[in-house]
Amino acid sequence: MDVRIRATLSFTVSGSALEDGLAEYDELAVDGLLREVIDKAIAVDEIEVAVVEGPNSLEEYDTAQQTATIANS
Repeated sequence: MDVRIRATLSFTVSGSALEDGLAEYDELAVDGLLREVIDKAIAVDEIEVAVVEGPNSLEEYDTAQQTATIANS
C-alpha cells in the first residue's frame, strides 16, 4: 500500500554549503536539490517540492545577499 506523507521543512544553510550541494547534485534550484536528496534516500515514486520562503537558486541567493548588504550600509 502506498502512503502519502506531507511535511514542512525549514533549515538554515551557509551560502557556500548551498553552492556545494547544488553542484554535487548538478541542480540549479533548491527544490530540485531537495527532490534529488529525498528520492535517493527513500526511492520516492512521486514527490512535490516547493520553496515558499528564501532563495530557490544561487541567483536569488546573490540578490538577497546584495540587498542585505545595501540595507546594512
